[in-house]
Amino acid sequence: MAKKTDKKLSGWDFSPSPEGTSHIALKDKYDLFIDGKWVKPSSGKYFDSINPSNEEKISSVAHANQADVDKAVKAARKAYNGAWGKMSGKERGKYIYRIARMMQEKARELAVIETLDGGKPIRESRDIDIPLACNHFFYYAGWADKLDYAFPNRKVESLGVAGQIIPWNFPLLMAAWKIAPALAAGNTVVLKPAESTSLTALKLAEIIEESGLPAGVVNIVTGFGDTGAAIVNHPDVDKVAFTGSTDVGKIIQKAISGTDKKATLELGGKSANIILEDAPIDQAVEGIVNGIFFNQGHVCCAGSRLFVQESVAEVVINKLKQRLDSLYVGNPLDKNTDIGAINSKEQLQTIKKYIKIGQEEGAEMYQSPCSIPTKGYFCPPTLFTNVAQSSVIVQEEIFGPVLTIQTFRTVDEVIQKANNTPFGLAAGVWTDKGSRIFNLTTKLRAGVVWANTYNKFDPTSPFGGYKESGFGREGGLHGLEAYVKLS
Repeated sequence: MAKKTDKKLSGWDFSPSPEGTSHIALKDKYDLFIDGKWVKPSSGKYFDSINPSNEEKISSVAHANQADVDKAVKAARKAYNGAWGKMSGKERGKYIYRIARMMQEKARELAVIETLDGGKPIRESRDIDIPLACNHFFYYAGWADKLDYAFPNRKVESLGVAGQIIPWNFPLLMAAWKIAPALAAGNTVVLKPAESTSLTALKLAEIIEESGLPAGVVNIVTGFGDTGAAIVNHPDVDKVAFTGSTDVGKIIQKAISGTDKKATLELGGKSANIILEDAPIDQAVEGIVNGIFFNQGHVCCAGSRLFVQESVAEVVINKLKQRLDSLYVGNPLDKNTDIGAINSKEQLQTIKKYIKIGQEEGAEMYQSPCSIPTKGYFCPPTLFTNVAQSSVIVQEEIFGPVLTIQTFRTVDEVIQKANNTPFGLAAGVWTDKGSRIFNLTTKLRAGVVWANTYNKFDPTSPFGGYKESGFGREGGLHGLEAYVKLS
């Protein structure tokens, strides 16, 4: 048995196993990446990027204003009308492939920076986020010279300048989801990362600069909501791609109405995970934990609403509580850590607000008895049982490690309950019968439905939602189609 520490799991003790940081290279201050060069913000303003696990400053990041965004859009337009627009798909693919290879070579560094900046466990960054980001570039590099095959018997044209805004939960992966298909289709890009997780996007800018991609093809501007608004409202942006909250998505939709800008919006979710009585229970419990807790609930498609058939509800809930008791909350760089830090102080306050609402509504709460670090933004994994369908914590997106549990008797009942939400991003079904899987997947109003698994992504598969979870798809051929004009 290992040396005794406070990392206890099912009777075993684990010594700390932190990932090193000596191999990463981060600047004290980052400027804007515009037209292939690093440019100081015209306002001279910078803001701090904070490590959420210890509340320490990592770096300073430039705050782009409207003038900076205008420079970036003009650089993108110049590149689109110039070398990039005239380049063959085969040559474009070479650049995209080169970026993917360079990302692979720097994967360890990118994973550590992602964890430092965002708070997610190193296992998630190392094994899921960074490899998937690389794979999206590889996948779309292959399509760059095959657009005529992707859309047979159609005339395929690029759109022009794509303005892209990404969230903080998957910083590098969301950048890959946006940039790779845009470049494969022949567009140029102005991308704004989330203000709290800009560092891997800026490291990607360094990779793009080193790759030799023509100047202006990809421009990365950092900042807050005003920076994003400047991108959305710029008259020379042809396409807006946004991943984030439903409220902001509605603002964007209003802003571009009456214009000829194309848009894809991937917004909030309150996804249902359904366990039927014939499901493989242990596998399902692990899938539930993976779908909501290992990522701190910071996935827009997190399975935050659990529906369990009455006959197995007691067993499932007991197993979930036992599993929660075994989870370790702590330093995201520790390879033993299951649940890392909440991304920001503001987000932690939001999660605590919803937990308080759940208690006030009369739901029964169970929290893991794990120890929480005294510094940093951490929240123990939390279950709520005996919740009503109309409960605030059932209907509204929390974006944290909080799971609500309801029971059902019949399949028709659970379909009605699962669909009774403004959102429609994802869902999960756990059952031993294929016929039940096909029945549920045709009736659940969700863009993605997983069967006997959860949160599995692949660059060849489209992802997106219905209703207030947005419109359009990212990934696969559907994601490529969002960046072309077909006639």
